Amino acid sequence: MHHIVTHMGQCFTPLEPEIDKILIEDIAHSLSLLCRANGHIDRFYSIAQHSISCVYEAKARGYSARVQLACLIHDGSEAYISDITRPVKMYLPEYKIIEKRLQDTIYTKYLGVPLTEDEFLVVDEIDGNILICEFHALSRNRELVGAYKTPIPVLKSSPSFETRPTEEVETEFLKVYYGVMHAGIIQGR
Repeated sequence: MHHIVTHMGQCFTPLEPEIDKILIEDIAHSLSLLCRANGHIDRFYSIAQHSISCVYEAKARGYSARVQLACLIHDGSEAYISDITRPVKMYLPEYKIIEKRLQDTIYTKYLGVPLTEDEFLVVDEIDGNILICEFHALSRNRELVGAYKTPIPVLKSSPSFETRPTEEVETEFLKVYYGVMHAGIIQGR
């Protein structure tokens, strides 16, 4: 078997992603059930919660609907291939190629084209800033986490790092998606 069956019933082949089989509902559902940091935190905090926090930070910084949407779906590939921790991923060049191809397909579906280099840098900065704040809030061994070698960034938003019901997070992810899409259509993205 070279495919997975998604929550919405798509037979999806991660190594050959078909754009029409990528559904925001599958991404929202899966990411709401996947824990950040491979679960090495004090309590359950989902990738979907992280993505929502990234959107709110992008919005608070005044970024376009396109960048906000990119922040929401920046970990979308993890809904289909999960994630591998950074210390291991750097030794898996083929995985990184697969992940990039899939993520670019997701960006193409929802943004029209993959991110520009400038957009990627903005999304990456917001992702990193939220990550540091999450690890400060959620990690038992703060002094051992690599993210703590940098100062805690000052955010313009106020993310919550509380454990929330996964159904609630999934619903909020979709609500944010449709809200950003609506704003983008009205403002021309």
